[in-house]
Amino acid sequence: MLNYVIKGNICYSKSSKELSVIENGYAVCENGRSAGVYQALPACYEAFPQYDYTDKIVIPGLCDLHVHAPQYPFRGLGMDLELIDWLNTHTFVEEAKYADPAYAEQSYTIFANDLLASATTRACIFGTIHPQATKLLMEKLEQTGIQAYVGKVNMDRNCPKNLCDQSADQAFTETEQWIADTYHYKNVKPILTPRFIPTCSDALMEKLSLLQKKYHLPAQSHLSENLGEIQWVSELCPDTAFYGEAYAKHGMFGGSCKTIMAHCVYSNEAEIALMKAQGVFVAHCPESNTNLLSGIAPVRTYLDQGIHTGLGSDMAAGTSLSIFKAMAMAIQCSKLRWRLVDQSLEPLHFEEAFYLATKGGGAFFGKAGSFEAGYAFDAVVLDDAPLVHPQPLNVKGRRERLIYLATDQHIAAKFAGGKNLFERVHS
Repeated sequence: MLNYVIKGNICYSKSSKELSVIENGYAVCENGRSAGVYQALPACYEAFPQYDYTDKIVIPGLCDLHVHAPQYPFRGLGMDLELIDWLNTHTFVEEAKYADPAYAEQSYTIFANDLLASATTRACIFGTIHPQATKLLMEKLEQTGIQAYVGKVNMDRNCPKNLCDQSADQAFTETEQWIADTYHYKNVKPILTPRFIPTCSDALMEKLSLLQKKYHLPAQSHLSENLGEIQWVSELCPDTAFYGEAYAKHGMFGGSCKTIMAHCVYSNEAEIALMKAQGVFVAHCPESNTNLLSGIAPVRTYLDQGIHTGLGSDMAAGTSLSIFKAMAMAIQCSKLRWRLVDQSLEPLHFEEAFYLATKGGGAFFGKAGSFEAGYAFDAVVLDDAPLVHPQPLNVKGRRERLIYLATDQHIAAKFAGGKNLFERVHS
């Protein structure tokens, strides 16, 4: 049984506005789930094994709602291009290489190892169209203990022939077999992954919809990232009033199909209303939206309207797996939007960015991303002692500073689903 206690400065979100801090307190893991946080350890837990991280910062594991594993090798390239040109010049060229299992093995080993070393404990991940390569990715992630959804990408139009499903029927058969081959994993589960509407015909979307209903799978895709993309969708789908309807008409836009939509930079009022009504999750990807010249998503709007929202690294349009960096950029970009675009949208505060990275994104996995009782016990222990400072800082200042300064080297230990994934320091 996964029963133990972690002692340290425990920080976690109760809501987007409320960040709870228990200095040198105790976070209790019972059967792999949180049994609460305490200033003084209750007698009933005194017999549990204890990890003593006195004075270190203990936070819930971070959630990455949008990352492309096969793009990891070319991060930092093509940043002068906009979305569609970037896809054609770099992304599709790289993803074609995953037809070779040896290349997939090499690349995904690097990706899985680096994700393990990060503060991310839960992630929603795109693979490629290749079933074997995607299964390799899932095997690598399963071994790390990270909790993840992984998708075999589907597309059947407006993409290179060697990355194109031959037909909707072929896509259905191949994707269903992949589901059957991977559903047994404990830590990693399949997620339906139509790349985005420009590369997915109505016939393909209907077949994926059948799979969704049959296996009750979640779905992930892209939405309203780029103005040219939005115009393209309106031409490809003239029967829809806005981009989101192109997913909704196939039953893959929230509701009974738990759905993540990445970006949502230019979602209009009607689209936002449908997102809210259907419980669609927004994966806010501030770094990639900046790098690919897409724009600044109105994340304040999504938070204030109660739309499920988390953060995504969006590797490789984003250049780092660090959700700390995503937090910092979410705050910075919201300030720029307030200053340059819309002064009615207040910039994000530290507490809100922390919520997005933990409890906000974690909600896609159920009760995850917090130390509140009943939540999956995901924890990251941060040792900020190397960040020397000429005067003492309180825990509030230390945790805020870590958003901007933390690297993988500041991670002393990491737990996911109650399991200890690694320890660098045990004092």
